[in-house]
Amino acid sequence: MKSIINYVFLFIVLFPIQIFTQTQIDTIRNRTNKYTIVIHGGAGTISKSLPDSVKKSYLESLSHALQIGKDILANGGTSLDAVEKVINYFETDPKFNAGIGAVYTSEGTHEMDAAIMDGRDLSCGAVAGVQHVPHPISLARIVMEKSPHVLLAYDGAERFAQKMGLKLVPPEYFDTPERYKQWQDYKKKLEEGKHGTVGCVALDEYGNLAAGTSTGGMTNKMPGRIGDSPLIGDGTYANNKTCAVSCTGWGEKFIKHIVAFNVSALMEYKKMSLKQAADDIIYKQLQPNDGGLIAVDKKGNYAMPFNTTGMFRGVATSSGKFEVMIWK
Repeated sequence: MKSIINYVFLFIVLFPIQIFTQTQIDTIRNRTNKYTIVIHGGAGTISKSLPDSVKKSYLESLSHALQIGKDILANGGTSLDAVEKVINYFETDPKFNAGIGAVYTSEGTHEMDAAIMDGRDLSCGAVAGVQHVPHPISLARIVMEKSPHVLLAYDGAERFAQKMGLKLVPPEYFDTPERYKQWQDYKKKLEEGKHGTVGCVALDEYGNLAAGTSTGGMTNKMPGRIGDSPLIGDGTYANNKTCAVSCTGWGEKFIKHIVAFNVSALMEYKKMSLKQAADDIIYKQLQPNDGGLIAVDKKGNYAMPFNTTGMFRGVATSSGKFEVMIWK
């Protein structure tokens, strides 16, 4: 009898039984090994006469950002993590209008906005007008997960960031020579069609959608101006029933047309495909040069329409597609 007890004890020690929660069991059971991720780095008047070195630099940055998200999804990571980490990268690349590449307001300051949304239960978080947070998208996620609110702005958002242990930086952290020159040129001559924002949408292997957007806004904007990016349903939206959307362009236009939500609404209520819904919004409801969007649906289909000269963008899928583009 003692030998049997010893054998059972030895078996338990050598081969411990893993106890899973019902949520973990459902997650494992529902894993499809299929994912799609789409990114954008802004839409606007992007000349095809860009020097080869500049074009190469943008494409390399897009490829790097896309690879970050692809690796997370391919290793079983969540769409939320992929979206946040991709945008974190964009927020450290001065070529893009987010984080350290944020444009200047009319008073020579930086005010940044961001939003993130979880398609599983419509959870969402956003921040607006932050001036000392190096990664606004991460603060937006903390607002979603650690507060009872959706949108925090200005000093309130930054006090919350400090409370949550995020590092704040001085305003000059966001200064770059290129953005300063752009601001000076803008003040001399009104610049048309120059919109910038970064975004990411993803479908993970568990069938969950997520969307995120981060921006410095419009060059020479009035202090206090908030665009579509941090407004849920306007510039950012995700719903597992339909799709995930991130927009870029003239924010006021996207707010008036509730663009991100309406892509989802056209799919849910008019039974349009993702492509049909996205094209309808960008090419029929908006005007030329207003901007573009990226989207992915619950089946992994994706769309990247824009009505500007170009849009920095890319897509990667579990079937092996990996592509970054600027023009049509």
